[in-house]
Amino acid sequence: MLDEKLLHLVQCPISGQTLQISSPAVIVDLNEKIAQGLVRDASDQLVESALDQGLTTADGARLYPVRGGIPTLIADAAIELDPGTVG
Repeated sequence: MLDEKLLHLVQCPISGQTLQISSPAVIVDLNEKIAQGLVRDASDQLVESALDQGLTTADGARLYPVRGGIPTLIADAAIELDPGTVG
């Protein structure tokens, strides 16, 4: 589990926006799509591993995976979210 107290130390490497812990509903939805082979990251690689959590940008445009309590804050690992998806 990611420590929320550390969120103020990280930001989106693409836009510099603040990040927030993604809602459980977003993670469940993404994990279902990952299981179906429907999710690609910013480098156009198929995301094959389910997410434990995610960090979503303030505008809700992208999510960074968190697995084992460790966020992957690499631009190529970002997952673009559908418009209207809530962090």
